[in-house]
Amino acid sequence: MIEDMTTGKPTKKILLFALPMLLGNIFQQIYNLVDTIVVGRFVGPDALAAVGSSFTMMTFVTSVIIGLCMGAGILISQLFGAKEYIRMQRAIATSFYFILAITLAIMAITLLFTDLILALFQTPAEILADTKTYLTFIFWGLIFTFFYNFATCLLRAIGDSKTPLYALIVACLVNVALDLVFVVVFHMGVRGAALATVIAQGVSALLGCLSAIKKLSFLQIQRENLIFDRDMFQMTARYSVLTSIQQSIMNFGILLVQGLVNTFGATAMAAFAAAVKIDSFAYMPVQEFGNAFSTYVAQNVGASDTQRVKLGVHAAIRTIIIFCIIISSLVLIFARQLMMIFVDACETAIIDIGAQYLYIVGVFYVLIGFLFMFYGFYRGIGQHSMSIILTILSLGTRVALAYLLAPTTIGLVGIWWAIPIGWAIADTVGFVVYGRGKWTRFVADYGKHFVKPKDQLKKS
Repeated sequence: MIEDMTTGKPTKKILLFALPMLLGNIFQQIYNLVDTIVVGRFVGPDALAAVGSSFTMMTFVTSVIIGLCMGAGILISQLFGAKEYIRMQRAIATSFYFILAITLAIMAITLLFTDLILALFQTPAEILADTKTYLTFIFWGLIFTFFYNFATCLLRAIGDSKTPLYALIVACLVNVALDLVFVVVFHMGVRGAALATVIAQGVSALLGCLSAIKKLSFLQIQRENLIFDRDMFQMTARYSVLTSIQQSIMNFGILLVQGLVNTFGATAMAAFAAAVKIDSFAYMPVQEFGNAFSTYVAQNVGASDTQRVKLGVHAAIRTIIIFCIIISSLVLIFARQLMMIFVDACETAIIDIGAQYLYIVGVFYVLIGFLFMFYGFYRGIGQHSMSIILTILSLGTRVALAYLLAPTTIGLVGIWWAIPIGWAIADTVGFVVYGRGKWTRFVADYGKHFVKPKDQLKKS
C-alpha cells in the first residue's frame, strides 16, 4: 500500500508506518540467530564460534550497502513527496547503477582478501577453515543483500513498509527450514548454514524486487528515464555515501568498545554480550520509529511543508518519551531476570555485571530515542552531515570516556556510564541545531536544490 505522509495525523501516520518495520527488525534478528542456534546445537562449539565470529564482519560490510540504499531512499522519498515523478525515475535508475557498482566492488574485495580479513581479526586456527567457508558464501550473497535493501528502500520511500516485512518473513521461514535440512538432515555443517542463508536472501531479494516493480507502476516508467543522470548523481551520491558513512561509524565505534570490554575477561564479555542483546531489543522500537520518521520528514520536505515537519517532531518527542518511560521501567525491574534468559541462574558473576549495565544504561533509553529521532530528522531534510556529526559525538564521547575511565578504579562502570553521556551530548547538539531553525529555509526552498536537467523536466 502506497502511503502519502503529507496528509493526516502525524503520530498515527508514523506509528502505522513504523510497526511493520519493527516487526521486520524482529524477524531480522531471528533470521540472524537461526544459523547460530542450529550450528551450535547440531554441529559443535568450533562451528558455533566460526559463525559467531563472522557476524561482526557481516554486519560491518552489509551496513555499507544498507546505508547506501537508505540514503538513496531518502532522496526518492523527497521526490515522491514533491510529486516529481520524472526526476524520481531518474533518481531510482541512477542510484541503482551507483550502488550496484559499489556492491560488486565490495564483493570482489572481500572475496579476494578473505584470508587477510581473517588474519586482521586474529581468527583462531581451529575455526579458520569454517569461518572462511561461511564468510565466502556470505560475500557471494551480498548481491542479494543489495537487491533486497534497494527494493525495500524504494517501497518505504512511497510509504509501503508492509511489503518488505512480508518478504522478510518468507525469507526467515525459508532460512529456518533449509538450516534444518542442510545441517541436521544432510550434515553439511557450516557450509549448509551459509548456503541456507544465501538462498533465503535470494528469496527475499526476488520477492522485494517483484513487489517494488508492481508498486512503482504508477510512475509509468519510460526507458529514456532509466539512465545514469549525472546531475541527479550528485545528490544521489551525497545522500547515499553520507548515510553509509554514518552506519559504518556506528558499527566501528561499537567494535572499539567491544574490544575494550574483552580486556576484562570472559565473564565481562559474556555479561556485555547478553546485556547488549537486551539493549538492542529494548530500544528497537524507537530505532525503527526514527527510521520511519525519516520517511515522514522526507516526504514533507518534498512537499515544502515546514509546519507539518514541526508537528511531526513534536509528535515524535511525545511518543519517544512515553515509550521509553515504559520500557526503561520494565528493564530496571526485571534486569536480573532478563539476564537469566541468556545464562543459567548459577552464573551469578555474569548476571551481576549484566544487571549493573542495565541499571545504568536502561534509565536513559529516552536519550537514544531522541538520538534516533534526530538521525531520522536530519536524514529526512537532507542534512546527512549533521547525522554524521551526531554519530561521531555520541560514539566518539562513548569510546573516549570508556578508554579513559576503564583503567581507573571504577573499571567497567566507567564504560557503562560513557554510553548515556555520549547520547546526552549528541542530543544536546541535535536540539540546539534544530531550535535555531536554519533547516526551515531548506524545506521552504526545497525545489531550488535540484539542478534542472538539460531537457528541463517538468513537474508531473
